[in-house]
Amino acid sequence: MASHLLSTPPPLAPPRLQGDCVSWLRLIRSYRVGVSTFFRLLAEHGTADAALDALPQIASAAGVARYTPCTRAAAQRELELGYQLGAKLLLHGTPEYPQALLDLEDAPPVLWALGDIALSNRPCVAMVGARNASSLGTRMAHGLSNDLGNAGFVIASGLARGVDTAAHLAALPHGTIAVVAGGLDVVYPRENAKLHDDIAKRGLILSERPLGLQPHARDFPRRNRIISGLSQAVVVVEAAAKSGSLITARNALDQGRDVLAVPGHPLDARAAGCNMLIRDGASLVRSAQDVMAGIGPAQPHVDAPATEPAPVQPPQPVHSHGAAHAQILGLLGPTPVAEDQVMRDLKIDAGTLAPHLTVLELEGKIERQPGGLLTRLI
Repeated sequence: MASHLLSTPPPLAPPRLQGDCVSWLRLIRSYRVGVSTFFRLLAEHGTADAALDALPQIASAAGVARYTPCTRAAAQRELELGYQLGAKLLLHGTPEYPQALLDLEDAPPVLWALGDIALSNRPCVAMVGARNASSLGTRMAHGLSNDLGNAGFVIASGLARGVDTAAHLAALPHGTIAVVAGGLDVVYPRENAKLHDDIAKRGLILSERPLGLQPHARDFPRRNRIISGLSQAVVVVEAAAKSGSLITARNALDQGRDVLAVPGHPLDARAAGCNMLIRDGASLVRSAQDVMAGIGPAQPHVDAPATEPAPVQPPQPVHSHGAAHAQILGLLGPTPVAEDQVMRDLKIDAGTLAPHLTVLELEGKIERQPGGLLTRLI
């Protein structure tokens, strides 16, 4: 299926000292600082410490009184809890951070990892599908995952019921990555407690969310962009016409990944999404051979030669402009709109729009969603 590639976050110097790691964690855990705002603030102020110092003033200009960033003590507690669990904090731009995520516009600045981190830089295929999967669906997911694992691919999924569970179980001997919507120490669903433990020991669990966080509905679409981002391709086994699996498929297309789908009976609602994807151009999958025919054999990741990063244009300062904000809010509603579309409608460039979006996000008036989409909240 055709797709468009999103621009990547600006090149940033990764943190080198323990104190820098704490500051990064403080910044991304601060109230109303999302992924895009994190990168924007870091690019504008140079370091996380400088961005944290500036945040109260930025929030005040946005009408948020008595703003307090995440405290150093809170970030330290999260780090200590993670280390007690045996987890490791991966930061954007560092060698252990998953290389496949670096080309995403909304790559997570920090990721908690529990297990074999090397799996995140091996050839990977995502396997997603219905939680209430049929017997045929779970068998198909199990067979595809096992065969792709034997062919050298790591299987990524979301540790949900149904297709996700079948895919992880089959891939566990070969390599599997579970990306979870809550904290990586939170087992969801509870019935997958043993599988969660097995993946922590023999595979890899990833999460961008704070430790101990119980997942909410809004966390799952955010999680899905990481599943697809890690992977060369997303295989949808069973999916209703409106399902989280189709969100993952859309993320994959936005990220330039391949989308493949297993066909199903036209009268089975669980096959409706897959059949729609195939109708719209996704490759039809009957076996692991079909997947490899579409994406090629598993190839080990090779780092690109080091090059000097392109110079970054200094961003405009973050400040409030009521008329501009009213124009932006007038273009947005509860239905997500692409940031590129807002730029076209307003006839402005990304550098002009970005500071306004930062302030509007801090004000709680808009929400950024995966894929460069914007939604008005009030």
